[in-house]
Amino acid sequence: MSAYILRLYKDSDYHVARDLFACGLKEHSNKAFHHAIRQPHVWLPALTMLTLPALNLVSVTTSMLAVTTSVVVLWFCARYMYTSYVDYALCDDMLDIGKYYLQRDGYCFWVAESTEGEVIGTVAALPAANPGEEKHLELKRLSVAKQHRGKGIGKVLCRTLIDFARKRGCKAVVLSVTLSQGEARKMYEKLGFSHIDTFYPPGLLSKFLDFRFRVYKYDIPTE
Repeated sequence: MSAYILRLYKDSDYHVARDLFACGLKEHSNKAFHHAIRQPHVWLPALTMLTLPALNLVSVTTSMLAVTTSVVVLWFCARYMYTSYVDYALCDDMLDIGKYYLQRDGYCFWVAESTEGEVIGTVAALPAANPGEEKHLELKRLSVAKQHRGKGIGKVLCRTLIDFARKRGCKAVVLSVTLSQGEARKMYEKLGFSHIDTFYPPGLLSKFLDFRFRVYKYDIPTE
């Protein structure tokens, strides 16, 4: 017997759904930081700063303070890439989930609920907005509570959305995921999604951090 059920979102799910989305996305900030700090244009200046005391150009204390400050600033920048998007989404589609996703044609929002009545996963569907994707559905807001991961809930949520897209006559399902979301990328690839594009969000900070999005596509078989 399944330990959870899938159902449509209800207004009583509001706070849990928003928390799952926000917490699930912010937890990737550390991975984004570790990725950024490995970039040559980031660690080479720090390494240079550490060698300056040997040349009697600055004191050891000044060198260590400069490097420590740089690392802290880098961590906050990596975290900002996620927190800024979370803040935007919570004031956009996640502000009134029922109205945004359940009162518009082609949109939907599902939750996974445990047998104890706890919402432990979410996923949302909406028509893709990019040109040339008129018959594509976009997968968004996929999140599973940390203590319930590894049970196949994410895959079931994805398949539910794919079935929804198939019944609506869509040709494909598309999604974008950050480079730091490695486990999510592996899951999508196992489900049959193919990587079709990579892009940076607007702004110099994303390029400095090498903060990239990977776009995936699942072609729905024609019957």
